[in-house]
Amino acid sequence: MTPSEMSDAALEFCQLAPIVPVLVVDDVATARPLAEALVAGGLPMLEVTLRTPAALDAIREMAAVEGGVVGAGTLLTPADVEAAVEAGARFGVSPGATDRLIHACAEVGLPLLPGSATATEVMGLLDHGFTLAKFFPAETSGGAPALKALGAPIPQMRFCPTGGVSPKNAMDYLSLPNVVCAGGSWVAPKDAVSSGDWGRITSLAREAAAFG
Repeated sequence: MTPSEMSDAALEFCQLAPIVPVLVVDDVATARPLAEALVAGGLPMLEVTLRTPAALDAIREMAAVEGGVVGAGTLLTPADVEAAVEAGARFGVSPGATDRLIHACAEVGLPLLPGSATATEVMGLLDHGFTLAKFFPAETSGGAPALKALGAPIPQMRFCPTGGVSPKNAMDYLSLPNVVCAGGSWVAPKDAVSSGDWGRITSLAREAAAFG
């Protein structure tokens, strides 16, 4: 899979809903009902970050949920890519991008949403063949005004901003012509997950889906 093909495949997933839940799963027992709640609320693309020991097992559980498209976030190394694919991830997300990581995803055919925060990084991804990138960390990298400014000289790159995106500022990003979707963690509050309040999570997902 070429970077261009990776971008095209990632774009198809990113167009499923305006918000991509960014999930940190501590207890694998919550994975399936969490995914079911989010999908029921209209958010089918789910990013499980590889930040906890339960992450890979959570991807396995979520991959079985009908209507969901589960991927792995925080990909840093080729080993992360291999483990994510083995667990059933259908896409990958990285905070940045390296040649080794891009090559590893290309080898296994994993659609990748590579991270970028500057014009130089965006240009580097374009050189590789990517036309879709994660803008991270969004708010501390200048937020929506920075993405709008990047769009002037580099309109061919489209983005999924993540990091500090909230219900208060989500439309600032989503209203930009170079933004496809945004990543956010607020749709799965830790207290709601730990208490099993799946109805609340479905409600939050439904509100986020309405941003589209």
